[in-house]
Amino acid sequence: MNIAIIGYGRMGHEIESAALGRGHTVKLIVDKDNMYDLNERSARDVDVAIEFTTPATAFENVVKCLRMKIPVVSGTTGWLDDYGKAVDVCNGNRTSFIHSTNFSIGVNILFRLNRELAKQMSHLDQYKPFIEEIHHTKKLDAPSGTAITLAEGIAGNHPLYDGWCPDDRTDPGKVPVKAIREGMVPGTHTITWNSDIDVISLRHEARNRKGLALGAVIAAEYIYNRTGVFTMDQVLGF
Repeated sequence: MNIAIIGYGRMGHEIESAALGRGHTVKLIVDKDNMYDLNERSARDVDVAIEFTTPATAFENVVKCLRMKIPVVSGTTGWLDDYGKAVDVCNGNRTSFIHSTNFSIGVNILFRLNRELAKQMSHLDQYKPFIEEIHHTKKLDAPSGTAITLAEGIAGNHPLYDGWCPDDRTDPGKVPVKAIREGMVPGTHTITWNSDIDVISLRHEARNRKGLALGAVIAAEYIYNRTGVFTMDQVLGF
């Protein structure tokens, strides 16, 4: 595949390494200093774009590619109020699109286990959920999109919960989520179910960004010759 990388920070560099390692060509690199290169002339040979930018710029980047009929893999979080609009643009241009709050294969296994555990806990009222996420100090959104996805996974599979709230509140029916920003931590997510007699936990700790980058490239391989809007469950065959 010929890949366009949109956003050339630490994640962009990891995506480049992962793509080259899997035999692909990085045809175009677009960052904040050359956004004008995201145009039909520069992108004419691009098979798929992988976008990791900022919440303020992601929607515009995604839609611009979709309107050029370039399939898009987007891992930027914090912009999903406009997700439905991006889906409409994708469908209207008969191309493909996938967004995930986390492309790591390990995290997507965690998402699946989290949903299954929530289903089992729906019969056990003595257990109460709590989510904690830890990221580096440069992460722009808090809580992380991954933590929100985990909370939504609980809410979608447990009748007592319909959303999330910050951990300093005790809103009825909400999963408390604690966000910690420290050092250069790539990302740690822990789901804990507490009762008076024991604790059950699911935990994923990223050692680096390589897992995110690899998952994004695998997602690109999946969607670039398809039409429609996809999920990582489909990519991984869950």
